[in-house]
Amino acid sequence: MMARRTTGFLFCVVAAFCFVSASPQVCSNSLIPGAKGASGEVGLKGDVGPMGKMGPSGEQGDKGEAGLGGPSGLKGKAGTTCDCGRYRRVVGQMDGKLAKLRNAVKFVKNIMLGLTESDEHYYLLVKEAKRVKEASLNCKLRGGKLAVPNSINSNRLMADYVTQSGLTRVYVGVQPKDTDALRRDGRNRSLDADSVPLGNFSAWSQDEALASSSRNASCVGLLSTGTWSHVDCDTAMFFICQFPKKAE
Repeated sequence: MMARRTTGFLFCVVAAFCFVSASPQVCSNSLIPGAKGASGEVGLKGDVGPMGKMGPSGEQGDKGEAGLGGPSGLKGKAGTTCDCGRYRRVVGQMDGKLAKLRNAVKFVKNIMLGLTESDEHYYLLVKEAKRVKEASLNCKLRGGKLAVPNSINSNRLMADYVTQSGLTRVYVGVQPKDTDALRRDGRNRSLDADSVPLGNFSAWSQDEALASSSRNASCVGLLSTGTWSHVDCDTAMFFICQFPKKAE
């Protein structure tokens, strides 16, 4: 009885195996996906993410309309009465004192120090007889240079200075451009002591004769008459120094 049951079980297993073998599908371990399911419900909104980088500024917008005017302010306190007459008197007194001070300073410069001045320079007549090179060095040590009469006004001012000092001729910082070919009526033929052309101004005496035999007659003296004369550079004479009123 037991043998029959075993034989029947084996027959069923063999029959099942034959059926599977006869099937056209190949047996494998892979899973075959099923059909697409229905969409699920929308999830909850997430948290706000971190702030990103700031973008570029936009163009300037149009000017807005003017706002309404504000309320009027409180009334201020009354001012004090100005005693203008008294202040005018004080200012007038100060102007008078200032004018006296200017006159005192001018007296010190012109009388005590022996200076004279123009709008741009101070001039000092040095009453120490020196040759032209020594005179030039003396002016430089004083902080100036040999005076240069480069205009009608400055030339006249220095000539009057020479006259007031009781002198007839002094050294100035002028030299002829070319002593061998000097032309009394020519222009642009004079230099200052630094070899800078004096432009169109000159004050040569019309009847002066240059001693061509002397190589040193290339220095210039200013006469009290306002004319220039040639002087031997080794001659010892008084001289005028020039000082700027402002730093050059």
